[in-house]
Amino acid sequence: MLDLHSGKAHRSVNVLTLITLSILGALIALAAELPYGGWIQIPLLSILWWRLSLLKDCSLKQYFFSSLTFGIGYFVTGLWWLYISLHDVGGMNVILSCIAVFLLSTYVAFYFSIACLSIRFFKNSYVSGLFLASSWVLGEYLREVIFTGFPWMGFAETQVNGPFAAIAPFFGGLACTFLVIWTSWEIFQLKQRLKIGVISIAAVVTISQLAGFISFTRPIGEPLKIELVQGNFPQSMFSKPEGVLKQIHFYSNTMMQSSAELVIAPETAFSWPDNNLPNGLIENLQGFSDNSYSNLLFGVIGRDINPNNGREFSNRALGLSPKSDSYRYDKNHLVPFGEFIPPGFHWFVNAFSVPLSDFARGGDAQENFIVQRQNQDPIYAAITICYEDVFGGELASRIRNNPKPTNLLINLTNLAWFGKSQAPTQQLRLSQMRSLETGLPALRATNTGITAVLGADGKILAALPEFTQASLSAQVQPYAGKTPYVIWGNLPILSISCLLLIWGLIRYRRF
Repeated sequence: MLDLHSGKAHRSVNVLTLITLSILGALIALAAELPYGGWIQIPLLSILWWRLSLLKDCSLKQYFFSSLTFGIGYFVTGLWWLYISLHDVGGMNVILSCIAVFLLSTYVAFYFSIACLSIRFFKNSYVSGLFLASSWVLGEYLREVIFTGFPWMGFAETQVNGPFAAIAPFFGGLACTFLVIWTSWEIFQLKQRLKIGVISIAAVVTISQLAGFISFTRPIGEPLKIELVQGNFPQSMFSKPEGVLKQIHFYSNTMMQSSAELVIAPETAFSWPDNNLPNGLIENLQGFSDNSYSNLLFGVIGRDINPNNGREFSNRALGLSPKSDSYRYDKNHLVPFGEFIPPGFHWFVNAFSVPLSDFARGGDAQENFIVQRQNQDPIYAAITICYEDVFGGELASRIRNNPKPTNLLINLTNLAWFGKSQAPTQQLRLSQMRSLETGLPALRATNTGITAVLGADGKILAALPEFTQASLSAQVQPYAGKTPYVIWGNLPILSISCLLLIWGLIRYRRF
C-alpha cells in the first residue's frame, strides 16, 4: 500500500500478527491473577513493544488497529465475567451478551491504542519510554472520567503484587502505571543500551522498594473488634419475596448475635426499600446497638419521599450506632446500565427486558460513618459501595475535603452477579490499592466474596473463602493522617505526564 502524502510504501499487517497480539493481550490479563502478577506483566509488556516495533513499515491506521487487537484480547479475557451478569443472571440473549462484552472491551482498548501511537509519533530515543508512559497515564486517566469512567483492569492494581506498590501513597495508582510502562519499555530497549538500561531499572526498582519504609499515617487507639458477615445468597433470591425475607432474617439474626464493636453486612443485605422492611426490624437492630454498644452497618435499598431527578430509590448503606441517630450513605458513583440508565437508552432496556436498576445518585460530600466506642474516641470510616473503590481519585478527594478525619475504609459489595470468575479477586486488588494510596486499613463485607480485612499497607490480614456462608471475626487497627496522594490526588503525576509530552512535542518539531 502507498501513502500518497509521504510517498512511502506500507506493508500490510497479516492475520497471524493480529492473532499473536490478541493472545499476548490475553496472557497479560491472565498474568494479573498469578501470585507475582505485577512483576510478570512487565516483561510480557516488553514483548508487546517488540511485536509492535516489527510493524514500523505499516500505515498508522494499521498500527492503531494492531494495538487495538492487543487491547481487545486483554479486556475480553479480563472482563468476560460480564457475560455471566448479562446472560446467566440478566437473561440476555447469548449473542447479544457476547456482543456487549466485546463492544465494552473494544471501547476501553481504544485508550490503549491511542497511547501506543506515541511509539510511532515520537522519534525513538533514550527518553521514548517516558513519552509512552506519559501517554499511557493520560489514557488511563481519561478512561477513568469519560462517560462516568471505567478504569477496571488497569496495570496499577496488579502492582499490589509488583515492584511499584510503595509508590501509591506518594502519587497514586497512575504513578504505578507510569513506572510499569516505562520499565517494560526499558527492558525492551536493553539490546540497544544494556548498561544504562540495567542501571536505570535497578535504581528505580530499588528506590520504589525503599519508599515502602516511609509511612504517612499512624496507628491510633486500640484495635477495633469487627465482624464481617458473608451471606452467600445467589442473585436469583434477590427478586423473590421469600428469598429476600430469608436474607433479612439471616443478616439481622447474625448481627444481633455478635459481640463485636462493629458488625458489617454487605451491599443490599436487606434488598427491600428501607421504609418497607418488616415492622420493628430497624428498631430492634437499634435497640441491640444501644444495649450491646455495637455499631451496625448494612446495605439496603434507600427510598426518598422527595426524589431527585425522578429517581426515588438509591443503593444505600445504613448505619446504626449506640445512642445515636441512624447514618446513611447513598452510593455516589453508579454503574451505567447496572444502576442507572443513561439518558436515551431506556429503549435498550425495554427491548431486551434486562432487569436493571435506575437509582438516584448520592451526594459528593457525604459524611463519614462514626463508629462509637466505649471509653475511647470514635472512629471515622469512609464508606464505598462496590464499584466505587475502583476510583482512587474520588476516594482521595472525599477524604481530603471531609472536615472530619478518616481512620478506616469500608466497602460493601455484592458480586453474586458475576458467579465463579476472577471479578472478586480483581476488586480485592482494587481495594488493596485504595488502602495503599490512603495509608488506611480497609474492611470488605461481601455477599459471595471476597470478604477481607486489609492493613494500611494493603496486605490481606484475614479473609473468608468465596461462596461460603460465614462470618469473619477479627481486629483492625485504626489509623490517622493523610498520604501525599490524599493531599494532592492525581495532580502531580498528571502534571509530570503533560510536561513530558509537551517536551516530546517540542523534540518532535525540532527533529
